[in-house]
Amino acid sequence: MGIFPNEMEAIVRQLSGGLLVSVEIFILTLILSLPLGLVFLFGRMSKKAVIRTVTKIYISVMRGTPLMLQLMVVYFAPYYIFRISLTNSYRFYAVIIGFVLNYAAYFAEIYRGGIESIDIGQYEAANVLGFSKYQTFFRIILPQVIKRIMPSVTNEVITLVKDTSLAMVISVSEMFTSAKALASAQVSVLPFIAAGVFYYIMNYLVALAMELCEKRMSYYR
Repeated sequence: MGIFPNEMEAIVRQLSGGLLVSVEIFILTLILSLPLGLVFLFGRMSKKAVIRTVTKIYISVMRGTPLMLQLMVVYFAPYYIFRISLTNSYRFYAVIIGFVLNYAAYFAEIYRGGIESIDIGQYEAANVLGFSKYQTFFRIILPQVIKRIMPSVTNEVITLVKDTSLAMVISVSEMFTSAKALASAQVSVLPFIAAGVFYYIMNYLVALAMELCEKRMSYYR
């Protein structure tokens, strides 16, 4: 009866390295893509047609092509286009670059939807009260936007947790890759079950954290 728990304990121990890589991908992508999405938002809503059009095309490409394909382009493009020799360490950087560029595009559109949902009267009222455009956006509009987009951002963050498994396409050994190799070596489904539990726990914690954030911002209703 004690064989199964012992076996699971050994599997969890062996998956811990891959779990750490998955968490690193998740955290770095989130930290970098959220503010970058704001930059793309400003470009998307720019009054300059060139900037607006370029940003719109970029977002369209990022949202319209598979993340797996984008990761492969980011990883292989330096060699095939510029003949730059790649090191093994670049694999991880390529994953982060690919994930950040992809998710920033999605966050930009989420931000845009939130901003466009704000009544124009609030801008006019802020102008009458003497607020600058900077003050109006960051002190009045942005807090309300954050509250409104929380459910959409939560969905994207949960998707990000699961998408970390796509790093395997350029041979970055995250948790799913580790589970796959372990399952093949042991001819067992237990590593996949353990990985599934890990993904679920991560997503549960994300959903719980976002729910707490929503409650703290309930005064914007």
